[in-house]
Amino acid sequence: MMAGHGDDPHAVGGLARHIPVLLAEVLDALAPKAGETIIDGTFGAGGYTSAILDRGASVVAIDRDPDAIAAGRALEEQAGGRLRLVQAPFSTLDEHAEGADGVVLDIGVSSMQLDQAERGFSFRADGPLDMRMAQAGLSAADVVNTFKAGDLARIFGFLGEERHAGRIARMIESRREKKPFERTLDLADAIQTHIGRAPKDKIHPATRVFQALRIFVNDELGELARALLAAERVLKPGGRLAVVTFHSLEDRIVKRFIADRSEAAGGSRHMPDAPQRVATFRKAGSGVTPGDAELDANPRARSARLRAAIRTEAPARAGDFSIFGLPKLPAIERPGER
Repeated sequence: MMAGHGDDPHAVGGLARHIPVLLAEVLDALAPKAGETIIDGTFGAGGYTSAILDRGASVVAIDRDPDAIAAGRALEEQAGGRLRLVQAPFSTLDEHAEGADGVVLDIGVSSMQLDQAERGFSFRADGPLDMRMAQAGLSAADVVNTFKAGDLARIFGFLGEERHAGRIARMIESRREKKPFERTLDLADAIQTHIGRAPKDKIHPATRVFQALRIFVNDELGELARALLAAERVLKPGGRLAVVTFHSLEDRIVKRFIADRSEAAGGSRHMPDAPQRVATFRKAGSGVTPGDAELDANPRARSARLRAAIRTEAPARAGDFSIFGLPKLPAIERPGER
């Protein structure tokens, strides 16, 4: 089961706002200092960026949410030219700097987004069924009201690990013929009514469906995969990569990427002219999780994991999505993202 992006107020993205997860460990991995440029690919509320600026480094901070960029303008002004905010998907991070000494990514929805009912990420308060981080493109309501039941079941089953995925998808297909789903509480209540909720259940029955819709609408796994390839291209030799994930699918992608890029392979004796594969990263330790003190102070950190790697001098490899094991899900156009 994936943890960390549900609607539990103590889960990641819950009510504990503006607290950067694994901050000390991220700073240790990045080791920022004066004269260096760090790319913060997921600016959010600016927690990592502020700490990096305090260490003397300059920051290129990226976020596709226009609200996050607008909220960060004051910090940009205070930074005296050492902070540049960019509204863009973090998969394009290599397009916004000539080279970087470090890249940090904190994957997933922010607490600010969850707390704003009008953004439609959460069912704790009623709002439009939206969930678009970039506030453009296909919404969660579009997906729920137009996708075939089989496609919805695949989305809920893989991205949400929802064991009732098929039942919920068929219920949605039947109900939307009478009345389309437009509000978060409407969908959440329909799911709870259909599959029920046992007294021992710790999370709302709609939690995994909402998680799956959010990941799908924002192409979060594809964005992460593209961002890792972009980080490989933009990091200087010796540059540091630090990625904080919050559930198993994200962590699996990062772990596979670092493992693949940390391994060198020689050419085959049967194909002597085939180019040798050289390592583009050096793994920096194992996955790091929060300690008891951080968990006591910040419950949203409970499912977080940090993985880090250091860039070698080898040229970046050609993009290869096969290493990520991404699911085969319905393709949708994403206007306004690039």
